[in-house]
Amino acid sequence: MSPSSPDSSVGGARLLVILRHGKAEAFAAEDHRRPLTDRGRRTSLAAGEWLAGKGLVPTHAFVSSAVRAQETWEAVVEGSGSAAAARFEDAVYTADVDTALDLLHTAPSDARIVIFVGHNPTAASMAHLLDDGDPEPNAFRAMARGFPPGALAVLEVAVPWAELGAATGHLVAFHVSKG
Repeated sequence: MSPSSPDSSVGGARLLVILRHGKAEAFAAEDHRRPLTDRGRRTSLAAGEWLAGKGLVPTHAFVSSAVRAQETWEAVVEGSGSAAAARFEDAVYTADVDTALDLLHTAPSDARIVIFVGHNPTAASMAHLLDDGDPEPNAFRAMARGFPPGALAVLEVAVPWAELGAATGHLVAFHVSKG
């Protein structure tokens, strides 16, 4: 199964892309300032290209304020051609799943493809929590093997963003770009 076209589902499914930032340098003066490695930049660019190739160009973005997440988003924009204005949030950097959901609840009601660029374990935990228990089998198998840096999960969401919660999404794709 592939994600529905956002244009074909007026009033219907919204799409949420949960992206774990690309591979980052192991050390920096502080964790918040760790930049992406060259591999992390390549896989983030490839993630953006994959999204564009699937017609999943983000229209709204919530991005951690950490350098590695901001650089991931910049590469995704380059690869996808997204014109979404990102909300860089300190809260995403330290977010647990509840905090992440609180942020996503603030997405505009007309937002069609929202991307969350954050960190593990929150990214993986949120993807599992949101799935309705009937995921696309190949996507589920891939996600069950882990949620490495640069991985992304795509969920169809039939409820308004303000009602996003446990089992309100349907996992339709999982992708890990190779660098």
